[in-house]
Amino acid sequence: MHAITDNLGLYWSGLQKSFIICMLALVGSLALGTLLAAFRVSPVPTLRWFGTAYVTVFRNTPLTVVLFFIAFGLPELGINFSYFRFGLIGLVLYTSAFVCEAVRSGVNSVPAGQAEAARSIGLGFGQSLRLIVLPQALRTVVPPLGSVIIAMFKNSAVVGALGVGGDLWSTGASLSSAQGYAALPVFIGVAIGYLIITIPSGVLLQVLERKVAIAR
Repeated sequence: MHAITDNLGLYWSGLQKSFIICMLALVGSLALGTLLAAFRVSPVPTLRWFGTAYVTVFRNTPLTVVLFFIAFGLPELGINFSYFRFGLIGLVLYTSAFVCEAVRSGVNSVPAGQAEAARSIGLGFGQSLRLIVLPQALRTVVPPLGSVIIAMFKNSAVVGALGVGGDLWSTGASLSSAQGYAALPVFIGVAIGYLIITIPSGVLLQVLERKVAIAR
């Protein structure tokens, strides 16, 4: 296991970079996914169609294909960013489709009478969704949303394979190829790094789920 102990500094730097990717993707996915869920339940047909089309395309397309399309397709259109930004954009676009469906399931679980009561006091669709429906819906979506978030954290390794550089996956690839360490212990270290991110996240989500259950 000298590959791990001799390179703890590199693993620590990679862990920090991967954590940053995960946190930025988390914020972006939750924001975009919630917006898409609002589109999916909107009374405006165009918005419903857009939300449905988006979810259908991204949920049925492998993440690798999404990332390669963004990283190598967008530059052909004159859009140029770093691989870090390309990878982050791809991960957010992909994950937000799953967040959308989790949030939409929560919205559909709220009794229709809640929205009707909101309309009866003069609230519009956006106001009733934001003030009445979503606060209740988000309590019911913590378990499925938690699964989506943990999956996204693991999918950040695919973003690293795109060539972001400096993350856990790139650190492992560099140690096993450029520096000649055996691949197995190197990637055991990479796996441990991702476990350091995902296990505490899972525990926090379980705590949140219990608190929400009590609040209900």
